[in-house]
Amino acid sequence: MSDPLPSSLSPASGAPWLIDRLTRGQPVAALGVRGARTPEIARLAKASGHEVIWVDLEHSTMAIDVAGQICACALDIGLMPLVRVPEREYGVIGRLLDAGALGIIAPRVETAAQAADIVAACRFPPQGHRSAIGTLPLVQYRRMAPEALYRVADQATLVKVLVESPLGIRNLAEIAAVPGVDLVAIGTNDLSAELGVPGDFRHPTVRAAHESALAACQAAGKPLAIGGIGDAAYSAELVRLGAAPLLMTAIDTDLLLAAAQARVAQALATLT
Repeated sequence: MSDPLPSSLSPASGAPWLIDRLTRGQPVAALGVRGARTPEIARLAKASGHEVIWVDLEHSTMAIDVAGQICACALDIGLMPLVRVPEREYGVIGRLLDAGALGIIAPRVETAAQAADIVAACRFPPQGHRSAIGTLPLVQYRRMAPEALYRVADQATLVKVLVESPLGIRNLAEIAAVPGVDLVAIGTNDLSAELGVPGDFRHPTVRAAHESALAACQAAGKPLAIGGIGDAAYSAELVRLGAAPLLMTAIDTDLLLAAAQARVAQALATLT
């Protein structure tokens, strides 16, 4: 049986599609999922023009089963589902990928060794130590020869490491050079806090970290996404400098709050 990844890549193709888009400088809209607990959020993401969803298990109490169902639905309707796992929780990675996630976001990676551990948890042997499985949602549960299944899964699975500390910035060149790391990202909220300037995205020390990270990733031939910035103009400036245009548009809880506030204001305005 031939590999089931389509010749014309789409979000459901996973890593090849996303890396190709970002490398070409084409924007990709991603919606964060923290409060929703049903697959309906994937359908809302699709209907609103998003191409990627990322489920946040680092900052939520969401069960693995729920995250898996959301990812499987996203995969079925042509979205690329990613999951941000809790810090250093490598054991959950295989279960999420088996359930339908097409990528893992690993927070607070500070060394090349930690990045290599993430890669190993995401890849089948000989590239890693992901546990063997008979079939996957990615191939619509078709039975395939193990070698072919693992090759398809490894090709589709995105490994994204999130650098959020000064130590991570200092080691970023080595982190980006780790084989199997597809995408490097900076979490500017955490980074700015650890640099002693929380939320000051334009501070010279934060800007210097962004620029050094861009240079390191360009040298390694890996895209760098810079997130955690509540300033659209500054984000656009970083993209023009070479940052990958992975647009984290919002978190579902933020959207719900903003919509609820707008509705209350609208209702009160009718009485004045």
